[in-house]
Amino acid sequence: MERPRQRARMLMKVVTLLCPMVLCTAIESPQYAVVHSESDFEVRLYRDSTWMMSAPVRELSFEKSTLLGFHRLFQYIQGANLNYSRIAMTAPIVTSIVPGAGPLHSSAYFVGFYLPVKFQADPPTPLPELHLKPYAWDSHCVAVRKFSGFAKDEIVVREAEKLAVSLSRSPWANSTSSDSGYAYSIAQYNSPFQFIGRVNEVWVDIDAPGIDSCKSSEIATY
Repeated sequence: MERPRQRARMLMKVVTLLCPMVLCTAIESPQYAVVHSESDFEVRLYRDSTWMMSAPVRELSFEKSTLLGFHRLFQYIQGANLNYSRIAMTAPIVTSIVPGAGPLHSSAYFVGFYLPVKFQADPPTPLPELHLKPYAWDSHCVAVRKFSGFAKDEIVVREAEKLAVSLSRSPWANSTSSDSGYAYSIAQYNSPFQFIGRVNEVWVDIDAPGIDSCKSSEIATY
């Protein structure tokens, strides 16, 4: 029992050291256009992009899974790839929850990193032991709910449920996608040691071919 705790503490120390160098200076994010907006959520159309994703992390805790997945991704961007390339940090870090019967309605988590424009077309190949692989994210709509503070285990479930209720009362009811393979995602934009003004988001993929606004090819940069 003590060894996992020691490992988690070690990883947290790594993230602490990274904050001034990496997490606090993110400069690139995936591009999108807002196609629908309400008081408590919005729908965004994201353009095609390439991400680097962890293999499934099969931990019960969302927080611990995110930390473990990010640790692999950080090694990758610091040069643990076949090109020895150093890759600039981006935002957000996205943890996708695979639906299941666990305490957070999950069976596993994928942790993803948006690749900078420089590496979108040809990502450096990660070292095999990191268990990472590039993921092509096709242009599609995402329902987004913002929330502040820290993305704790109990909080992410509550925020996802609030988004589900909002969607059920909107034109996007019954439009959540079944193609993505995960129930929802949590996007985190800040260092774990930023205590004020934190921004997190719940993301749910939308599949609504009958809604014209999601067919638009016009993408604004945000």
